[in-house]
Amino acid sequence: MLDNRKLGELPEINGKLVKSIFRVVFHDRRLQYTEHQQLEGWKWNRPGDRILDIDIPMSVGIIDPRANPTQLNTVEFLWDPAKRTSVFIQVHCISTEFTMRKHGGEKGVPFRVQIDTFKENENGEYTEHLHSASCQIKVFKPKGADRKQKTDREKMEKRTPHEKEKYQPSYETTILTECSPWPEITYVNNSPSPGFNSSHSSFSLGEGNGSPNHQPEPPPPVTDNLLPTTTPQEAQQWLHRNRFSTFTRLFTNFSGADLLKLTRDDVIQICGPADGIRLFNALKGRMVRPRLTIYVCQESLQLREQQQQQQQPQQKHEDGDSNGTFFVYHAIYLEELTAVELTEKIAQLFSISPRQISQIYKQGPTGIHVLISDEMIQNFQEEACFILDTMKAETNDSYHIILK
Repeated sequence: MLDNRKLGELPEINGKLVKSIFRVVFHDRRLQYTEHQQLEGWKWNRPGDRILDIDIPMSVGIIDPRANPTQLNTVEFLWDPAKRTSVFIQVHCISTEFTMRKHGGEKGVPFRVQIDTFKENENGEYTEHLHSASCQIKVFKPKGADRKQKTDREKMEKRTPHEKEKYQPSYETTILTECSPWPEITYVNNSPSPGFNSSHSSFSLGEGNGSPNHQPEPPPPVTDNLLPTTTPQEAQQWLHRNRFSTFTRLFTNFSGADLLKLTRDDVIQICGPADGIRLFNALKGRMVRPRLTIYVCQESLQLREQQQQQQQPQQKHEDGDSNGTFFVYHAIYLEELTAVELTEKIAQLFSISPRQISQIYKQGPTGIHVLISDEMIQNFQEEACFILDTMKAETNDSYHIILK
């Protein structure tokens, strides 16, 4: 990362930090239009994975790196233009994952690495755009990448010197070309990011204790729990997100399982009393109650129970139940109180992708269908009960859900 200002240009950033947002996006315009759907599909095929990460141990001069759990293809950090800064990034998806047919070899789609840099405004927020640059990349598995480079070298060797002038020369470092800012940039600030960052790993339908896990300490920007399956690289990111950056070198090769095996005395001995107790508490993260719990029952199941009940003679039991019949409801725990979160939780209940749920309605007065909004969910009563009815949507393989 180089400060390439001309002499006397932008004196207001002298001695100050700037923020850079890295993102991996699609280079082809056709794929840019469907980027959201493409990334959602990738997320559901690779639950818990990220598309882009910073290789923290390899990078130099970056401050406060952050990764928003709802934006798998974006990372950001602060840096001082006056000091040496180098950034190593890791792209965890390959170009062939987004091709229409799974071509092997070199048929993958091109990605774009884009870097948008911002300076601080009067309120201390990094929102004033300074510079944007990008370059095209393709990502392959090691053998595919070696084959690609070999093929490219052979093609270039066959070209005449005049033809070679049309192509860019090779460089030791990545050269980025100035471009326009990426639209609709979402900044990662100090408040908890909206999204369903704990639903994949900690929510289990049908179990009484399926409440999402959160850290008891409010300051960290991302409230997540370390899992035994966490890789050493993901453990490094977890340490950074939870303000334990000073200990990342000490725990370079520690996986989630390794960290979770440490006793309270071990952690205090390694990190000192203050940070040791804080790290131990973060590792053991206490459970907190969800903001809203609702109960749902699939209508088809309830109708079947009613039909069975009508076919059999009514027999009263001592507890007053008719024929011992009961309907099975599932608990849905909501943390963000948004329509997006409710869609995902209902999709888990039906074992389908959220993309297959077109709309969610609530049955209102006289049987009207009212579109579910964030505000409506925020006004649901605690432990409200609903019967779920499904209706085929206009598009193939998608459904409307009606809460009755």
